[in-house]
Amino acid sequence: MIDPDRHLQIGSLLFEGLDQIDLTGPFEVLSRIPNATYRLYGKTAGTVRDLKGLRITPDAALADAPPLDVLHVPGGFGQEALMEDEAVLGWIRRQAAGAHSVFSVCTGALICGAAGLLRGRRATTHWASFHLLPFFGAIPVNERVVVDGTWVFAAGVTAGIDGALRLAAELRGEEAAQAIQLYMVYAPEPPFDAGTPETAPAAILDQARRAVSGITAQREATARRVGARLGIEAPAGAAR
Repeated sequence: MIDPDRHLQIGSLLFEGLDQIDLTGPFEVLSRIPNATYRLYGKTAGTVRDLKGLRITPDAALADAPPLDVLHVPGGFGQEALMEDEAVLGWIRRQAAGAHSVFSVCTGALICGAAGLLRGRRATTHWASFHLLPFFGAIPVNERVVVDGTWVFAAGVTAGIDGALRLAAELRGEEAAQAIQLYMVYAPEPPFDAGTPETAPAAILDQARRAVSGITAQREATARRVGARLGIEAPAGAAR
């Protein structure tokens, strides 16, 4: 736990085409962490749309962000546009180097991987992109939340809330995290047990895989290209 008297700077990366729950789920937690300032940072200060069209406006541009104690990197289809964007990747590297914690949600892990920050790290990401983690030198762990030192990885979308609560406990203690959870009334009781590839009905899983097959193929091509740039050998047995 960090000294409660130390004020924390917490920042989330905002970009066009992100999945808003990757951002807003953790926002509900991170914005309530005691003695902290939470801000959104975009490549510019302009409004972006999430992958379903929701408009979100950053508090400031990346260049105006202070050194962050906590860096939050969400995911979404728009992640692809950042995978070879050195301005964004360089900012992530610089912020991660000085941060106490880095928090990746969903395919935000791929962005961190493209920045060269996943080598040797235990990590997770959305089930449709899980097989791409080795392209960035990561060690895939099929869990909802994975903690590797000062890094926290949430598998996908709603898992960001779980990961953010774990992070809140690391930063301010379990009681502070529990108080945030209670305020949020976060006690999920999903009506179906179809939230993972292991529990979803086979027909539903097949339908979901087909629905994301295009972006998955695009992500794999990008992962191969980025992995080669980073000097990481493609995983053995990877589809070509």
